[in-house]
Formats: sequence, structure tokens, C-alpha cells
Amino acid sequence: MHVNWKHVAVVLAILPFAVVLGAWIGFFNVGASSGHWKITDWFLHFAMRSAVRTYALAVEVPPELPHHAVQTAAGHFARGCALCHGAPGEPRSPAVLRMLPQPPDLAERVNTWSDAELFRIVKHGVRFTGMPAWPSEQREDEAWAMVAFLRRLPALGVEGYRDLAYGPAGALIDRPTTFQQALAECTRCHGVDGRGRSTATPVIAGQNETYLLQSLGAYAEDRRASGVMNVVAKIVDRRHWQGLAAHFAALPPPPGRPGTATELVEAGRKLATEGNPSRRIPACLVCHASRDRNPVFPSLAGQPAPYVEQQLRLFREGRRGGTGYGHLMREVARTLSDNEIVALAAYFATAESRPARSIAIRSGRESR
Repeated sequence: MHVNWKHVAVVLAILPFAVVLGAWIGFFNVGASSGHWKITDWFLHFAMRSAVRTYALAVEVPPELPHHAVQTAAGHFARGCALCHGAPGEPRSPAVLRMLPQPPDLAERVNTWSDAELFRIVKHGVRFTGMPAWPSEQREDEAWAMVAFLRRLPALGVEGYRDLAYGPAGALIDRPTTFQQALAECTRCHGVDGRGRSTATPVIAGQNETYLLQSLGAYAEDRRASGVMNVVAKIVDRRHWQGLAAHFAALPPPPGRPGTATELVEAGRKLATEGNPSRRIPACLVCHASRDRNPVFPSLAGQPAPYVEQQLRLFREGRRGGTGYGHLMREVARTLSDNEIVALAAYFATAESRPARSIAIRSGRESR
């Protein structure tokens, strides 16, 4: 069959103008009441899955998913994801079922995606749908924690999910208005005792009130990156911040764990107490353990090792800070090796916490 390429060229030249004209006169029905044609629905899902598969090829999957952070991810899932995707014992609402495209029940669909593909979707979202990107592009560790949670989701029963997502709070208040509701929002991840419900969550019991208050401000204003805490800090009414900070500051910090002096812990203790002058690494305890320390410097004693490790890596990568003193920690962490980070985390996890003496400041400078 002879092809008249001149005619083909004319058609191709006219086609864009015809499409624009059709859009301008309103030919295309954008209403969602009738849904897509089957072929349109197939093509859109085909294009989406193909794009996710292709971009996931560039994702570096960690050797092991961060299962220690599943509880924190579950807490965020309840706040930001379950509304559309449902959860064990919490089916999707009729309004969500009318969305186009309809958000899937993840417990049924999660196993059709690889870890890299799930990470790609969680971190970047899906354009032309209601699926947003992760609230903080800098926190890939949190996105991987969500992947770990999603892997566990299909096997979770109602009670198992509610324990992970709500803990002692027992439920989720859409918009906390009273102090008790705001406190319940905090205890979902930090626990009633303020010591954290997972090793990915920091101990805030016994921390200085000023540090806690300014940390909330840094999260709410996106000066400190966290897809989890940025959302929570904006939801909780600011008039309750002072009371929340005072409440957790008054709780007893966790005791140290003596008798665990290993070679790794000893290496961390030496670096924390003496530093390394030849590499311009100061002793950590000068700022983080002195009873007269600046009140916006947190106590690290008793903090979970995985949490300390992650924060030091974020500082080293320049992904944490944006506050009045963050640049100091970024400079210190920049020269720390992986082994030194692990050793410091192991030491502080076993160290005895000594609450800092309260020092009121009005400088407005933010926490690390």
C-alpha cells in the first residue's frame, strides 16, 4: 500500500490545533460522574504502572527495610493515608469510592508492587490522582519506613493495626482542639511516658521545655524536615504547645543501662567525652550533657541507638538543620565515619540521662 507522506505530514501538523480547539470549545467532558471509558482506564493505569516501573529502576533499595520504624509509619498512615486507602477495621468512605481514579485498598494491592516501586510512589506520589508526594522530600528514611509498614499491612488484623497506629490514644482525632486531644496525638508515637513507642522515635521525656517548644516551631514552619512531624505540628493548635512541652519536660527520663560496656560503646564514650582535636571533632558532652548547657541543645543520653544514628546521618548529609544551631551539628557530623556514628549511638543509648537545669531564653533561636 502506497503511503502519501505529504498527507500524513499535513494531518500531523493539523492535529495539535484540532486538539487545542476541541479543548477550547469544551468538547472534552472532565466530569467524573460517568467515569472513564474502559480503554481510557486501561491506558491510564498502564501508563502509570509503566512510569513507576521505569523510574523505580534508579531507586537504591536498602539491604533491609527499616522495620524498627514501622510504628512511626503506622501513625502517619492513620493520619495521612487511611482516609483514602482504608485500614483494617476502617473501610474507605462512600465519598472516596466515588473518586476518579479510585484510591486502591492497599492491603489488597501492595503485593503487586516491588519495594523500589512502592518507595517511588510513596516519595513522589502519582500525578493526576489524589496521591500526594511525601510531605518532606529530604526524608527518604521515612518513606522507606512507610514501605516497611505497607509490607506488614496485609497481615495486620484490626487490633494489631490500632495498636500500631493509635497506641494508648485508642483513636485518632481529625483536628485536636483540646489539650487532652493534643496530648493524645503526641502519645500515639511518643507514648504516655514520653520515651517513644519505637526505636525510630526520640525520647522527649525529661528534655528541656525550651528545646521541645522550639522543635515544634521548627517542624510547623518546615525548618526541620520530617514528613511525620511537619504534619502533626501543623495540626496541633499552637496554644497547646507550651503545655505539651511542659508536660513532657516534667516526665522522668529513662534510666541508663549499666553493664553494657562493649568495645563499641567504649569507642563512642571516648569520642563523646574527649572528641578528636586532630580532626576538629569536639566532645559531644560539652553541649549535650552539661547541666548548664544551652536549653535548645537536647540531651542525648538514653536516646535509642537507631534514632541517634539516623539523625547524625541526616546532619552529615546536610538534610537536618535550617535552625539557629543546626549548622554547628552539620559541621561536626560532616567528618564522622559510619563506624563513629554507630559507636556514638551505642554509647548514648546506654548512658544515664541527667536532665538539664532549666534556663529561660528569649532569643527566639531554634533547636537543633
